[in-house]
Amino acid sequence: MNTNVDPRAATAASNAPKQDLRAWLAQMEAAGEVTHISGAEREREIGGIVDIFQRKIGNPLVLFDDIPGYPKGHRILANLLTSIRRINMTMGNPADGTEIELVRHWRKYMKEAKTIPPVEVASGALLENVKTGDDIDLFKIPVPRWHEHDGGYYIGTGDMVIMRDPDTGWINYGAYRVQAHGKKLATVMCSKGKHGDMIQKKYHERGQPCPVAVVCGMHPALFMIAGLEIPHGKNEYDAAGGLLGEPVQIIKGPATGLPIPAHAEIAFEGFIHPNDKIDEGPLGEWTGYYAGGLKKEPAIRVETMMYRDDPILLGAIPGIPPDDDSFLSRLVPLRRGVESA
Repeated sequence: MNTNVDPRAATAASNAPKQDLRAWLAQMEAAGEVTHISGAEREREIGGIVDIFQRKIGNPLVLFDDIPGYPKGHRILANLLTSIRRINMTMGNPADGTEIELVRHWRKYMKEAKTIPPVEVASGALLENVKTGDDIDLFKIPVPRWHEHDGGYYIGTGDMVIMRDPDTGWINYGAYRVQAHGKKLATVMCSKGKHGDMIQKKYHERGQPCPVAVVCGMHPALFMIAGLEIPHGKNEYDAAGGLLGEPVQIIKGPATGLPIPAHAEIAFEGFIHPNDKIDEGPLGEWTGYYAGGLKKEPAIRVETMMYRDDPILLGAIPGIPPDDDSFLSRLVPLRRGVESA
């Protein structure tokens, strides 16, 4: 293993738009926030290393490359926002701002609820590789087994799952866990009462399949919004644009027509059919336990897979609280600030 700085970061900084993960990664590189690890394998080592990095808030990002069995450049980025410094930079604040200053920023953002609508574009970096039919293979991506006793490989942890309400056309995206089972098969676990679960039910009550798109490599600001409870009917893309300070550029999924970030790293789309469920889980949870066990969850039958050259998979896995990379970990330091305000 090594910790050499990736020389591609400078090129990414100059060529990538602001909402591109690679622009954000180059910013973190310049700030000394990235540790590079070469040669870790996906079955045990990657998840174990990430768990170690997550044990302390403020540890750097960890970027894996040269993963055995995969081409160089097929990378995994984890331990994203377990750092006040990185959260500040992601939100456009001074890197060394205090916790209470970050709390005030969030309060101002939530009070103003600034929004910028997305814009549809004809193409984007995501379309550098588009696979359909027998060419689809989710395991072209080095999806790890994140915890020792996980029931499989989770491609969707630092992700956004996109659905459209069939009644209103409202677009929702949320950070739901997605397990890869086969080349063209995944599952999504949406807790009862969540918007994703409600939307699925509307389609299935009509006997229709539910279109779905899964994005598992994108700018962390999009992931932050996916983890918030944005009210029903409010567009998360609008909220993400407000956080980024520019409209999110989107393309339409070829099979579903769902809006997908044009500069995402990895995405796939397909359909969840009525009564089509398969075994999912377990996945180690933020409590430090396997609370959910093995259950039947909705199957995603994948019809299109898209990814950039040298794709980067985001990992935002549950770990032992409070120093884990789930959305909760970002609230822990903020909560301290609220209590001291």
